[in-house]
Amino acid sequence: MFSNPSEWWNALDEIHKIYWGLAIPFSLIFLIQMVLTFIGGEMDAGGDTDFDVEGDVGAGFQFFTLKNFIGFFTIFSWAGIASLDSGYGTATTVIISTISGSIMMTVMAALFYFFSKLTDSGTMNINNAKGGVGEVYMRIEGGRGNIGKVLIKVQGSLRELQAITDDPDDLPMGAVINVKDVINDNILLVSKN
Repeated sequence: MFSNPSEWWNALDEIHKIYWGLAIPFSLIFLIQMVLTFIGGEMDAGGDTDFDVEGDVGAGFQFFTLKNFIGFFTIFSWAGIASLDSGYGTATTVIISTISGSIMMTVMAALFYFFSKLTDSGTMNINNAKGGVGEVYMRIEGGRGNIGKVLIKVQGSLRELQAITDDPDDLPMGAVINVKDVINDNILLVSKN
């Protein structure tokens, strides 16, 4: 065995040097990236931003990202080293390492895509209250006489929402109601159950 790294490096043929030249830095970057991902490390660019970004279209399936390229070259280089050490020729090694790197890239892109789908904004959509059953919390006058309040479970959480009724009779506190519709995207139209 070689006693120092320069002897080892000089003993390698050109294709081994290319694969090792990719394997060492990309493996280190990959390990740092993994550690930072698991401990929640983020890079701070510093400075302030003075703009707002509107809209959330989701991550989508992102194949060409920095993380995917790092994963590609890490697996590409190690698959190439393993292929060369197993006695495969240069052309076969390049094909095997390219396929291995591409599979790694596809798997990483798919993982990040599916992880992005696991998020939940937590924003209540009042339209999800339609058809729900609740209880009057603050008296509601019949014939849309006033805006009262109801307690109703929406998206798994008990909510206190404004409500009106078209019923001719008042709905007293504690009355059980059904949600018929949503008016102006913020007031429930309810009816006695």
